[in-house]
Amino acid sequence: MLKHRGFPSRLPGTDFQFTIRRANPKGVTAIIRRERFRDRKAADKRADLAFMASLWAHFGSEPFERGNLDAGRLSWLFGREVLPYDDPFDPESYDAMLVINEAAARASFPEAFDENDEWA
Repeated sequence: MLKHRGFPSRLPGTDFQFTIRRANPKGVTAIIRRERFRDRKAADKRADLAFMASLWAHFGSEPFERGNLDAGRLSWLFGREVLPYDDPFDPESYDAMLVINEAAARASFPEAFDENDEWA
């Protein structure tokens, strides 16, 4: 499992994790598409924004390996802002390649791309 050095491990001051420490010995957690409803808590929305900003800052528009990125956090963005790069895509592989859908990400999280914002 590739460890993304320099990628934040969590949202500061919260328990929202962005990376995992080690591979799961019981099997890889699959990445699925989770629906984001309007009534989500503000802290959940901040975590999504911070994670998207971190992905953009770390990878930009280049494809990236899932590696130690948290499947739960990726699942909130998967299928919209983060898309599979491989065909066929294996949602249960640490080696799976992903890419940021820049147009969708900019529409959903414009603050993540603003150079004057603390997340960018």
